[in-house]
Amino acid sequence: MEDSINKISMGQFKEVIDILNPCMDDYLYIFDIKNDHYCISPNALLRFRIPSSEFTDVTETLRKFVYADDFAVLQEDLDRVFSKKTSFHNLQYRWLDKKNKAVWINCRGSVIDDDNGEPEYLIGCINEIGKKQKADNVSGLLGESSLENEIRERRNTRMDGFMLRIGIDNFKEINENKGMDYGDMILHKTAECIESGLLPEQKLFKIVADEFMILDLSGRTLEEAQKMYDQIRDKICAFIEANCYEVFFTISAGILILNDVTEQRYFNLMKLSEFSLNKAKDTGRNKHYVYCKADYKAFLRKRELLQKIRHSISTDFEGFETYFQPIVDIRNERLSAAETLLRFHTEELGDVSPVEVIPLLEESGLIIPVGKWVLHQAMKACREIQKRIPDFRISVNVSYVQVLKSNVLTEIISALETNHLSTGSIMIELTESGFLEANENFINFCEGLKRYNIPLALDDFGTGYSNFHYLSELYPNTIKIDRSFTLKALRSEYEYRLLQYMVDMTHSIDLKLCIEGIETKEELNKICGINPDYIQGYYFGKPCRFDQFAKEFIYEK
Repeated sequence: MEDSINKISMGQFKEVIDILNPCMDDYLYIFDIKNDHYCISPNALLRFRIPSSEFTDVTETLRKFVYADDFAVLQEDLDRVFSKKTSFHNLQYRWLDKKNKAVWINCRGSVIDDDNGEPEYLIGCINEIGKKQKADNVSGLLGESSLENEIRERRNTRMDGFMLRIGIDNFKEINENKGMDYGDMILHKTAECIESGLLPEQKLFKIVADEFMILDLSGRTLEEAQKMYDQIRDKICAFIEANCYEVFFTISAGILILNDVTEQRYFNLMKLSEFSLNKAKDTGRNKHYVYCKADYKAFLRKRELLQKIRHSISTDFEGFETYFQPIVDIRNERLSAAETLLRFHTEELGDVSPVEVIPLLEESGLIIPVGKWVLHQAMKACREIQKRIPDFRISVNVSYVQVLKSNVLTEIISALETNHLSTGSIMIELTESGFLEANENFINFCEGLKRYNIPLALDDFGTGYSNFHYLSELYPNTIKIDRSFTLKALRSEYEYRLLQYMVDMTHSIDLKLCIEGIETKEELNKICGINPDYIQGYYFGKPCRFDQFAKEFIYEK
């Protein structure tokens, strides 16, 4: 056999490669070692940074598209071929694709010797080992690469219909509790349930992990897509019941109406369908979500904002500022304290509302470093103000995330000591809505505040009418009435009497009460009739930077 191969010329080898090129996904190659001449399937030029399907000066040309970290390993293995230490080349390493991204390949080849026993040719095949599968043997369905081909074939035509992306909810728990084989059975049964309801011209694919995609290019409507999801869900329920509830699971789905998508490229469609499925899961699971451009725009805004926040934190909190709003002792209309408020600004996004920033900080956990920074900024401001007003107190909001996931009490004590402040110089504000369930961290935090005699205020008190039990559990020093409740009291006699009752009750147990949101003289006069202790609102001052706050409320007084 080898003698027959020796009689074939390089040109004939190339002809064979050209003939087989359209028939293969992999890439055939021949390396003429003696003449330093390399030939590879032309399809490889569409995928990799190869200058030509034929080239000489092989070692240096390979250096142009072999991933730099892997070149030494390749060189070492080729040297073993050239020195006759091996007759078979088999190496997994990386080539660079057209976008300069590293792609794992497996290059295998047999060495053909000349009549004198010297290596003459290296002939073999290259295949991508990280490439997406065309089919999934567990579900018995075509895979994501097949879906990609299906859509790419229509890249020059406008598609009409829908994509229905289905995911099994909490599939990981099935694998953990019942084992991988049982999980495979669930995938197979789910595929059967989906496939049994397919309509003409619809195709089903198994994509990532526990997800499936129905592709309908026949122009069917949203209502038909929703109906299909409901029918599939019913079939899943029937399977679970027939299986005697040995395992219970649900499915969520993202629906993408193709006419609603301007850019119908494969990667864009997959991106939008993934967003839609995730949206269905994030809003409760066991339901479907229909892609909405406005929602996706908000998602992109959120992602961009999070990137800006991360960058800000890494650049010494550039873009973050602390603002201060006065809290006035109503008995003498004297500045008593100030609440520290967070603000965020970027050149691209401008001023971003705290209503948008704070939830994102809490969701991402970035409230921990940002909260620490705010704490130290507040302490520095308090230290400066106490030079003029010795009994001045700074108020700082602490998020439930800080309490549950960091040692925020230690940070508070450390910041007090660094700035040479007494523990009574700071008041910690908690929004009780964040603490729906008390846990050990939360209890330890509140007990730690008491131990160090650090005052505690419950913010937004009264917004739910159901939070009086926090008074007995937390023993706060002050409760703050949210402006929404204040407005109700100003407009309704019933609400006004209710607020009066809360003030009387607060005073009866030796607590202080702060009314938030007072903006006019008329509002102030009416609220003063119920005898609160402190007032906070635009009437006395809006939140502002420290230099402005000091000018208006400290140095010019």
